[in-house]
Amino acid sequence: MSITAERVNEILKTVVDPNTGKDLVSSRAARNVKVSGADVSVDIELGYPAASQIDGIRSLVVNALKAAGAGNVSANVTMKIVAHTVQRGLKVMPNVKNIVAVSSGKGGVGKSTVAVNLALALAAEGARVGMLDADIYGPSQPTMLGIEGKPESVDGKTLEPLENYGIQASSIGFLVDADQPMVWRGPMVTQALQQLLAQTNWKDLDYLIVDMPPGTGDIQLTLAQQVPVTGAVIVTTPQDIALLDAIKGLKMFEKVGVPILGIVENMAVHVCSKCGHAEHVFGAGGAERMSKEYGVEVLGSLPLDIRIREQTDSGRPTVVAEPDSDIARTYKAIARKVAIRIAEKAKDMSLKIPTIKVSNT
Repeated sequence: MSITAERVNEILKTVVDPNTGKDLVSSRAARNVKVSGADVSVDIELGYPAASQIDGIRSLVVNALKAAGAGNVSANVTMKIVAHTVQRGLKVMPNVKNIVAVSSGKGGVGKSTVAVNLALALAAEGARVGMLDADIYGPSQPTMLGIEGKPESVDGKTLEPLENYGIQASSIGFLVDADQPMVWRGPMVTQALQQLLAQTNWKDLDYLIVDMPPGTGDIQLTLAQQVPVTGAVIVTTPQDIALLDAIKGLKMFEKVGVPILGIVENMAVHVCSKCGHAEHVFGAGGAERMSKEYGVEVLGSLPLDIRIREQTDSGRPTVVAEPDSDIARTYKAIARKVAIRIAEKAKDMSLKIPTIKVSNT
């Protein structure tokens, strides 16, 4: 009994990617459908890193086609991450496809911890990831990533990123002593950040995570205007004061045309390690209220857990220290949502458009 290509496409329209919520045909993930008698082969191309999801999606496709009468089914599931549009007037960096700013309106909400685990989660799903520590006054990524030493410069003009856990990293913390304060005014900080971004030899990154300094002042605004950002993630706690500052950060990015990819609610609940009692130390439901009022998705909620602090301080953040833990799974789910929101954006075509030169003859 044979099956037609049209029938295969009809079946694939019923197969929904559990991560995007969209079927494989309307999302244009299904490609190269080939039919030979009852045998079917199809390529599924995902626009986001999903190494842990490939087997599950392949099984969905194979089972759906076999249930419809197909014989041998070959479903080749791959990932292809491309560059997406940034703010008007800025160009995507040729060696960095997508820049994600991780921001908070105020300090102390765990923004850097979320940023490093987000980067590690994307890398764990198969992406090439970099980390730019943009917090000049308080660089924490060298400690969090467990990286020591100073970057090399092959040509005397640019820096080689330091690496650990598959993450390429650049930070002012690599260039100064840990106890040396950066007593710099705003313009110097802005210039230093631009140099760290542009003069680091990033190696073909799918995502560059930028750990932004807290606040919404001149430094943050300049960064948001001059760095080609694909989207921003806002980190907050449920506390009303933190939410007020998070809203300011959200509005800052909106003003400069940077899409908000979503909100991460950190320190949402504390579960006692002795008795299991759950307590909302910083309040409850704050991110959900912010989500409804401003139309921004809550990407996930993370607990107030001593393990997160201990693991990050030791240079082995949760995603690498306990990759199969509930907390690591939450970070990975947040990372997939961030990548999917980016994949749903318009693709950047600027690097594919040839430059036209007009000369007098």
